[in-house]
Amino acid sequence: MPGPVDWGLAERVALRIAGSDPFAASYHADSLQSDLRDLTATAETLVAETTGLRSLHGEARARVVDRAGWVRANLASFQRLLRPLLTKVDERLAGKAALPKAITARVTGVELGTMLGLMSQRVLGQYDLLVVDDETADEQDLVYFVGPNLLSLEKRFGFAPREFRLWIALHEVTHRAQFTGVPWLRPHFLGLVERLVGSLDPDPAHLIASLRSAVSDHRARRQAIDDGGLVALFATPDQRAVLAEVGGLMSLLEGHGDVTMDRAGHDLVPSAERFSRVLRERRRQTAAPVRMLQRLAGLEAKLQQYEQGERFLAAIEAAAGPHAVDRCWDGPANLPTLEEIRAPERWLARVGLTTAA
Repeated sequence: MPGPVDWGLAERVALRIAGSDPFAASYHADSLQSDLRDLTATAETLVAETTGLRSLHGEARARVVDRAGWVRANLASFQRLLRPLLTKVDERLAGKAALPKAITARVTGVELGTMLGLMSQRVLGQYDLLVVDDETADEQDLVYFVGPNLLSLEKRFGFAPREFRLWIALHEVTHRAQFTGVPWLRPHFLGLVERLVGSLDPDPAHLIASLRSAVSDHRARRQAIDDGGLVALFATPDQRAVLAEVGGLMSLLEGHGDVTMDRAGHDLVPSAERFSRVLRERRRQTAAPVRMLQRLAGLEAKLQQYEQGERFLAAIEAAAGPHAVDRCWDGPANLPTLEEIRAPERWLARVGLTTAA
């Protein structure tokens, strides 16, 4: 009998939606692993020189996967991340008839599989920090690259392969430098996620009450979906506060990643501006039905984090100099909230950075 999530169904749905890119079997794919291993090492040096953040966990490890490999890696992360919630759901469903339990598991599996399948078509790289099981140490602290998606963009837009791959590696290695170079950041982030997951109530009565509340306030409903999809829509006020903390942090990290990838690769990636322009346009050209699914799944909010984070960094640097972001790494209290990401002057005032350094 499946548990609260039918993981096998989630994988099958995700793989069907992910599809198979023709470049997955391209002879060009053979060179990706060695190429990205070398470029990841180069990126690590450049990121350290640009940001001053150096990993305390040794050298970065690159792994090239296809879409199916990326889906399976993320399913493994989700199983560990959601373990507390799934345990509560199991307890809530204990003694229930087998059919409702099976239906719940299948519905959840389809939802998760759909989200991962959509993401797998577009993701280029990812730093995986969520797998924290000591028994799978070899699968942790990896910088993933989705080979077919990289090759497809290189071919479609005529990108110079080593330039483009280094540019992508710079972004993902920046995330690794953030989480492994700032000692408190990884446990702080995982603590926020654990607080959120641990506070979720699988009681259908709670979900119905939350939905009624959201439906009665059109503006609040729309804002919640924009900020985090259906998860935010069903969240309690306390949970939304945690979601805002997570949203502010992720906007900072994604914006910092984008800014660093351009600055660190300035001399070695002369096409960075074109790469950035093409990817921004690619995000905007998603078909309307897919964009609606992305919005409900919270993926639209994820895409907004890049632009909001970049604007935040530009504003604080203009006001307080090029090293203003370093104040964020002093401790959790200095991290910007989602409201401060959107109104940088509030963060500047709160941390005492109001004039250029």
